[in-house]
Amino acid sequence: MTLKRNFARLLALLIVAGLYFTSTPATLAQTAVTHDPEIKKMVDELSADKLEALVRKLASFETRHSLSTTKDKKRGIGAAREWVKSEFEKYAKASGGRMTVELDKFTVKANGQRIPEDVEMANVMATLKGTDPNDDRVLIVSGHLDSRNTDIMDAKGKAPGANDDGSGVAAVMELARIMASRQFPATIIFVAVSGEEQGLMGARHLAEKAKAQNWNLIAMLNNDMLGNSMSDETGLRNNMQVRIFSEGIPYVETEEQARMRRATNRDNDSESRQLARYMKEVGERYVDQLEVQLVYRNDRFLRGGDHTPFSQNGFPAIRVCEMNENYKYQHQDVRVENGEQYGDLPEFIDYEYLRKNTALNLASLANLAKAPYAPVAVGVNIKNLTNKTYLQWEAPKKGKKPAGYYILMRETSSPVWQKKLYVTDTKATLPYSKDNYFFAVQSVDADGHESIPVFPMPVR
Repeated sequence: MTLKRNFARLLALLIVAGLYFTSTPATLAQTAVTHDPEIKKMVDELSADKLEALVRKLASFETRHSLSTTKDKKRGIGAAREWVKSEFEKYAKASGGRMTVELDKFTVKANGQRIPEDVEMANVMATLKGTDPNDDRVLIVSGHLDSRNTDIMDAKGKAPGANDDGSGVAAVMELARIMASRQFPATIIFVAVSGEEQGLMGARHLAEKAKAQNWNLIAMLNNDMLGNSMSDETGLRNNMQVRIFSEGIPYVETEEQARMRRATNRDNDSESRQLARYMKEVGERYVDQLEVQLVYRNDRFLRGGDHTPFSQNGFPAIRVCEMNENYKYQHQDVRVENGEQYGDLPEFIDYEYLRKNTALNLASLANLAKAPYAPVAVGVNIKNLTNKTYLQWEAPKKGKKPAGYYILMRETSSPVWQKKLYVTDTKATLPYSKDNYFFAVQSVDADGHESIPVFPMPVR
């Protein structure tokens, strides 16, 4: 009865736009999705004041340079990571034993560049175990704990790193605090990585660990600089837009995969790009006065971030970043020059903007962690020349059974999905030509939580 009741609830939530196709093997309806009240409640619990308190505490360690002291209890990277660990442990008390906390230590060998001698680093990790023992999916959300000033090798000078990346770490910590007491079928890892400024060391360690241990990592969300809303030089002020970067052509693809990508023109439909589009749709659904700008490159021009090693190891990964950067506050020694303050200080952060960007992460993580597994063997039938499109797929082999599926459509020139059609079958015939549109299919449960969309491959 519960399943029937939930399914009836889903149908009641769907807003049908009158676009039905009676000639199809399954009934299709264009639909609008609704809010999950529990996700909305979590979003509403986010506090700009709490985020500010976390950022100011992180900045109080004076420097969090990866090569700074680990012996001082009040200053340096060692004290900072111990404090983050202690906060995670406080949050874990609300999880009923499902959240575990660790310092994942690893040694980085001297490389003659930004690592002058062997050094031990550590990622601070809080793992919220999924409630379904048969659900092996993993989601990671990260910010980098280390900071720097002008000289990348200066491990002693003041480098408060309020925005870069105290803002990202504060976001991850708030997410862990709020989500610890909630239940999700999939596992979520909250991590403050080390060594980003020295060459993405902590992220590379974690990505290689995930690959070696064969994690079913379906999404990696890297948060790096979320709090600045005013750019230097241009003077732009913008706390209503945020960027998500995602790779187009995957770093790792076989020659056969490359051939199929070229044949289907799916250069703009990598798994990471599907994740970015997913976050735009879900984030804007739950966060008022925030527009996600999809930037179709892995990162900023000739630059990189902690999501990159995950992409390089074949995992869907994106970077969330403020819309406009301020280079007077980024990678700068703290100083006053010509009457103007430089340095990455807490007073330069827009904490309401940081709250909204944190909420974007929360809504995306929660929706995806609650969703069914994605459909499998998604294909577009190419047996005959036709002006219709025949899609087919299989139900996921693990997890809860989907209540139905969304078919997504967009014109080839569109950066985002434009139509969302609900079906209950595992096949559909659309009166739209595959010559003119791109398609994808995602699973949806009775409460409207959607999986990541899957791009169809040609089948006969």
